[in-house]
Amino acid sequence: MPNDGEGGRGEDDSPGAADARDPGGRREGAPRRLLPWSALVVAAGAGALLSVGAFLGVYVRPTSDDWCALWKARDLGPLGITSDFYRTQNGRVTNAFLTGLLYSDGMRGPKLLPAVLIVALGAGLFLLAREVLRALRLPFPVVATATAVLVTEALLFLGGTRSYQVLLWAPATISHTLPGVIGVWAVLSGVWAARSRRPWARSVAVGSAIVLGAAAGTLSEPFVAMSGLIAATAAVLCLPRLRVAPDRFASTWCAAWCVGLVVGTLVLYTSPGARWRRAQQPSRPLSLEELGGTLQDWLRIWGTIGGQWAYAGAGAAGVLLGLAVALAGRRPAPRAAGGPSRGTVLVIAVLPVPLLALGSLVTAYGLRGGYGAGGWTYARAWTSFLVPFLIALCGYGAWLGHRIGRRSGGRPVLAAAAAGIAGVVAVAATAALVAPTRTLTTTTVARSLAWDPQDAAIRAGAAAGQRVAPYRPLHIGGLAEPFFTRTYARDWVAQCAARYYGVERLRRP
Repeated sequence: MPNDGEGGRGEDDSPGAADARDPGGRREGAPRRLLPWSALVVAAGAGALLSVGAFLGVYVRPTSDDWCALWKARDLGPLGITSDFYRTQNGRVTNAFLTGLLYSDGMRGPKLLPAVLIVALGAGLFLLAREVLRALRLPFPVVATATAVLVTEALLFLGGTRSYQVLLWAPATISHTLPGVIGVWAVLSGVWAARSRRPWARSVAVGSAIVLGAAAGTLSEPFVAMSGLIAATAAVLCLPRLRVAPDRFASTWCAAWCVGLVVGTLVLYTSPGARWRRAQQPSRPLSLEELGGTLQDWLRIWGTIGGQWAYAGAGAAGVLLGLAVALAGRRPAPRAAGGPSRGTVLVIAVLPVPLLALGSLVTAYGLRGGYGAGGWTYARAWTSFLVPFLIALCGYGAWLGHRIGRRSGGRPVLAAAAAGIAGVVAVAATAALVAPTRTLTTTTVARSLAWDPQDAAIRAGAAAGQRVAPYRPLHIGGLAEPFFTRTYARDWVAQCAARYYGVERLRRP
């Protein structure tokens, strides 16, 4: 007999019974069945590509700055190389210390670093997405969130024009990829401290923000510009009067991060190494011509990024995530009467665009000042704004998917169509990464197979007392190799390689 108690429901009114007698019920369940499969297919493809990228670390061999880092880490140690960077190189003491640690056991650290970066960034983004959904009181679809994270990572590491430098070349990943990972986990630590009931948690989080910000200030100048803009803007938005945050902790944490960035930047800028580096390339006056050139470089950068249509996959993965959240069945809690106004919410939604534009413009100006007219092509430095760019694309996609999912209550075909289209775009974007990943794999493995016997021969010759070693350049990733210049006195790569092997100089075979 049916249950007629208070709040009860007859057994013939169950969702399964409704689906059984009403084809419309089955249609409403179609998007829910389609979404997990679409997300799983996309996640499998992106995860497979990232696995290949992580495994390629095994085949990484020294090139360019690796040679100098290897002998300095061996002969000077982490503290010695830190002092060397501060006094004679560029003032990036955090960068130097991490380099000394990473190369302390030869190339073992650089070989493991790609896998560590992929896992650390993926875990951080996954947890951050969970915290955002929790703050909005929305469901947390695990598979769709993992899909969005994996696609974002695959596009970051494999979708650009300098994949080898962004993922496999340790000097670049320390300077430009690792800061993004640090930033994500720093934000997570602040979020966890805000929710903690322990009285000391917030004080520790604010102190940690200053320390991490100072470390970032001597790690990567482009990241300082981008993260500083985001943190300063967030500090203003989270002031209590705007009712975005419940108290002053968020603003205090963001301000502490900015203070740390300023401290680190001052340490870097006033260092003897930074003064020496500026003397090698005196800065040009900030003229209209220079500003015009910077603007052209900025347009070239975004033209190159826009030409990589695979980045649309981040938005598509976000749509899948938004649909999964919307179709999970729980509606978001109504906005509290004392919450932020609609105008404030709109400003927050639009802010990523001008912040990314300004942060990338500052990066373009720094690259032009440091490397000349061709500095904009140093795509490894773009990572500082590509990380928030891809997160923003995914976020906008999630908002769109959530809107579609909520508005398709009586039209399940709309949600199914949106899931299908987003899945196709995400799969196509992932498939577009297969060719560059294959090229990256082929060149990296081929170089290692050619490098190993040459390395063994040089070591054997040095052990036998040979003072001049033959070396055949093996170029990869657009990086410098020995004999990149005709004048040996200016060939710092060959000199560092010779010092690493313990010979007086290298010569072409």
